[in-house]
Amino acid sequence: MRDFRKRQTPRADRSALPASGGKRVTLPRALSKLGFCSRTQAEALIVAGRVTVDGRAVKDLTAWVDLDMAAIAVDGKRVAAEERVYLMLNKPRGLVTTRHDPEGRPTVFDCMKHLDQTHLSPVGRLDKASEGLLLFTNDTEFAQALLDPQTHVPKTYHVQMDRIADPQMLDALVAGVQHDGEFLRARSAQKIRDGERNSWIEIVLDEGRNRQIRRMLESMGIECLRLVRVAIGDLALGDLEKGAVRALNDAELDALRRRVGRAS
Repeated sequence: MRDFRKRQTPRADRSALPASGGKRVTLPRALSKLGFCSRTQAEALIVAGRVTVDGRAVKDLTAWVDLDMAAIAVDGKRVAAEERVYLMLNKPRGLVTTRHDPEGRPTVFDCMKHLDQTHLSPVGRLDKASEGLLLFTNDTEFAQALLDPQTHVPKTYHVQMDRIADPQMLDALVAGVQHDGEFLRARSAQKIRDGERNSWIEIVLDEGRNRQIRRMLESMGIECLRLVRVAIGDLALGDLEKGAVRALNDAELDALRRRVGRAS
């Protein structure tokens, strides 16, 4: 198997557990930072009494631990820091962005059967009909930072529409439209090329609402024929083949970290 690896909790009582001045965080956050699970999942494990710190069970969600010193275990098995994984997939059309689909449809994880998928999660989503760049990581805080609307990480899409694009339509996408009571707008919109009866346009968003581009076009009576995400920040899809997965290189990862203010 190829190895690519290189909800708010209450205010904590800092005296809940002893620490030695290292990396002190709450116990749910510790499990998340170690890559074991999300904070929400960690809270459930802690409340169920399945988590021990230095050999004793801890059910206090506000307990603080030292990541450098504490011995944290779940169901008796020591939780060690997991090497961070950052992957990109060129998502094919027709796959749903979930690990398990109740309807039995193929998922993006079908493209990753040759990899260790443990604790990997997609960063955001692309709907079933959409294609292109999709990130996966076990670094939950990095993923949350990328998705946070406050970071304004731009996402670039190439969109084929069922008519010839005109300047008024492109201006309207940037000015913003109303759809189902929600105001939606693009950071930028420009024409790429025209066909005989349709156009390809480039749309850049700095926030990702559910089916935002399709809804914007729909509000203008325009059908979206294809939608491909080609970049997230400075990370470009490039020539990655459809259905293929690769690890981000150091330069790409550093550029994304700078975008969200988490430079290494």
